[in-house]
Parts: sequence; C-alpha cells; structure tokens
Amino acid sequence: MNTVFLANAGGAAGNNWMMIILFIVLIGFTYFGMIRPQKKQQQQRLQMMDKLKKGDEVILVDGLHAKIDKINSDKTVVVDADGIYLTFERMAIRRVLPAAAKPATPAEAAKPAEPAKPASSDEAKKEDK
Repeated sequence: MNTVFLANAGGAAGNNWMMIILFIVLIGFTYFGMIRPQKKQQQQRLQMMDKLKKGDEVILVDGLHAKIDKINSDKTVVVDADGIYLTFERMAIRRVLPAAAKPATPAEAAKPAEPAKPASSDEAKKEDK
C-alpha cells in the first residue's frame, strides 16, 4: 500500500507546478487585460483635465452641455449653461467637445451659393422663352 502512495507522489509534484504556473498566467492575464488599460484610460482623462481652458465646450457626467467660464485653483470649474453659471468638480466633466470647424477666410463664409445650372439644353431653351 505504501508503494502505491509513493508512486503517485511523484506525479502530484508535477501537478503542483502546473497549478502554480497556471496561477501566474492568470495573474498576468488579469494585469495586462484589465488593470493596465484602466490605468492608461485614467492617465488620458487626467491629461484632458489638465488641458481644460476657458471657452471649451464640455459634456458633464449628467449629460449637461456647457461652456467653461472659469477654472478655479481648488479643482472646480464654473460652467455657463445657457446663461446659468454652475460650479462643478473637474472630474464631473465627461469629455471635451472638439471646436467647431471655422471657415478659412471671412470672404468664403460670406460668399453666396451659386445658382444651380440646368441639366440639359432642352430645359435651358424652355427657361429662355
């Protein structure tokens, strides 16, 4: 009976090493699959908060669209939501909206649209009569 137990003991030691290696792989997967991307996302959010400036259009966590009016030193921002000034923590800002595309020159913005030309010569003849 003792020899059967000793024969199985050698195989069990190999099984223990496999469990340890599997556990290490599981910890590595958890780190690279979950923890590391979350830290990267948090770092990007902090960089966004540092780049805030007066006049930025933002969306707050509750869905409120506003424009930053003032950034205080105590990590709060004053936002203008259609004439109503509200104070929020900086972390209440979900994202900064990109600035609206501006025309290259004022002359291009003031230039009227050209009238549409007729598609065929028959339509042009009818319009001339």
